[in-house]
Amino acid sequence: MKMPLPPGLMEAEFIARPNRFLSQVKIDGKIHDSHVPDPGRLKELLFPGARVLVEPKSGSERKTKFATVMVYSGQELISINSQLPNKFVRFCLDGNLIPEFSGWRVKKQEYTLGKSRFDFLLEKDGQEKLLEVKSATLVEEGVARFPDAVTARGTKHVNHLVDSITPERSAAVLFIVQRSDANSFEPHWGRDPKFAKALKAAVEQGLELLIYTTHLEPDAMTLGSSIPFNLELGNG
Repeated sequence: MKMPLPPGLMEAEFIARPNRFLSQVKIDGKIHDSHVPDPGRLKELLFPGARVLVEPKSGSERKTKFATVMVYSGQELISINSQLPNKFVRFCLDGNLIPEFSGWRVKKQEYTLGKSRFDFLLEKDGQEKLLEVKSATLVEEGVARFPDAVTARGTKHVNHLVDSITPERSAAVLFIVQRSDANSFEPHWGRDPKFAKALKAAVEQGLELLIYTTHLEPDAMTLGSSIPFNLELGNG
């Protein structure tokens, strides 16, 4: 089942990235500022000359008229919209598309517990499950890695998730790889060893970890395959 995406994406050439939220793209020979909805490094994807897809934006309050939302790596289309996985996971949960969450319903989205806000609180047969969604875009030789930049927030979330597990409430992290060419997952020990160590320890203490690839088209997103993970030091 495909989740439709906003129509009207335009092809552009990536020129530069003055800061992490701003790119410069060339459309029909003219250079435009374009918002980047992903604060990650993305240096393996966004380099001068890369083919990107931009979404036209309107509104008097906007500083840019475009958002750079997808990029081609060869023929592989990759989403670099870090807000898209949450919408996609809600689509999958409502459609009962993820086998591991079969029968679980969304009790609340953006659920606050203590000092953390998690993406979903799920419910099934009187049990609850906290679910945090993470976006992965970096793939090296078939291995998806997260994060591609230090994420103190991600480490905090992982630690709080495992601390929140009770007999009545489980917890899970779901990585959505916003591309189809990954066949395994590893935390990026080289980029953020604190996060990698926290994720490994949390899984050992009962945190559920799932990784799914996706297939992107300019106008749709489809759930791909569940892929295995390796949390051991020295592989990332």
